Amino acid sequence: MDKQELFNILAEVCQEDVVKENPDIDLFEEGLLDSFGTINLLVEIEGRLGITVPITEFTREEWNTPNNIAAKLAEME
Repeated sequence: MDKQELFNILAEVCQEDVVKENPDIDLFEEGLLDSFGTINLLVEIEGRLGITVPITEFTREEWNTPNNIAAKLAEME
């Protein structure tokens, strides 16, 4: 999995480049990602990275930062 491509996807979905600069930022606490954004993110990850993430696997506690998302995706590959 290409971590930089993931960060690019996150920046697009969140409409904020800070996710690239601070990969430990809490996307939900900072208001950068919501339920709708989460669905967009999962669709983009599947389309661009080829990794399918069932919505049932997605929890805010485990998928709350760019680095955490990268780690979870690495486990799924």
